[in-house]
Amino acid sequence: MAFAIFTSSVLAQLQPWEDYEASDSVWIVTQVDLDPGTMGIYLEGLKSTWIAANKVAMELGQIKDYAIYSNQYGSSDDFDLLLVVEMAGTDDIAPNRARYEKFLEAYGKANIDKANETVLELYNKIRRIQGNYLLRKITVK
Repeated sequence: MAFAIFTSSVLAQLQPWEDYEASDSVWIVTQVDLDPGTMGIYLEGLKSTWIAANKVAMELGQIKDYAIYSNQYGSSDDFDLLLVVEMAGTDDIAPNRARYEKFLEAYGKANIDKANETVLELYNKIRRIQGNYLLRKITVK
């Protein structure tokens, strides 16, 4: 009887590529907690840093998409925002000098320096990074 229960549970397991597939795309998700009343300030900063950099990366084909999601149900201990970047695959996460130099040429060293200054002088005072995640979508057939 125990053997029958064990084998039926093993046989019931879904098999990768047969019953489900993981996406090639991956999402880098950053969970952000903000001080009360700083959402607008933070979003304004992101517009000239994170969003601007992601627009350039998209134009260069280095990322597929990006988005900001607001937590509508969160309590004071929960995150406020998710910053999400979709990449075509895990290869796009690996260090790549040519890709970096292409981005640097398009975005500009001055913009990178300004963004770093914003992080140090503003972001580190009003936000806490609660986590970073690398996600892959699973599609069950």
